[in-house]
Amino acid sequence: MRRTFTLGWITTAVVLLTSACLLPSARAQSAAEKLYKSKCAMCHGADGSGNTPAGKKTGVRDFRSPEVQKQTDAQLAGIIAKGKKDMPGYEKNLKEGQIKELVTYIREFAKEKKK
Repeated sequence: MRRTFTLGWITTAVVLLTSACLLPSARAQSAAEKLYKSKCAMCHGADGSGNTPAGKKTGVRDFRSPEVQKQTDAQLAGIIAKGKKDMPGYEKNLKEGQIKELVTYIREFAKEKKK
């Protein structure tokens, strides 16, 4: 009886610790998604394809494409910060951490396209 009771507490502790470790990444993903939707989706589309009226007009790149995905994180962060062609830079509006979160979020589009 005592052994079962102790095992139950250990199992509960492991589940709680695992959940606590996963929560920050889920929160970060959620924050990045909200940020993407508010700053990027209008031109780049919800799926990153650039298949929007604004995206077609300005000729934005498909985030899922090999050309975009082969760029380094630093290159993508630089484009987000400084802007490129018709895209405004966001270095004055976003913190460095937010820009990194967007880069990570952009990387996910290629993974989703392969599914």
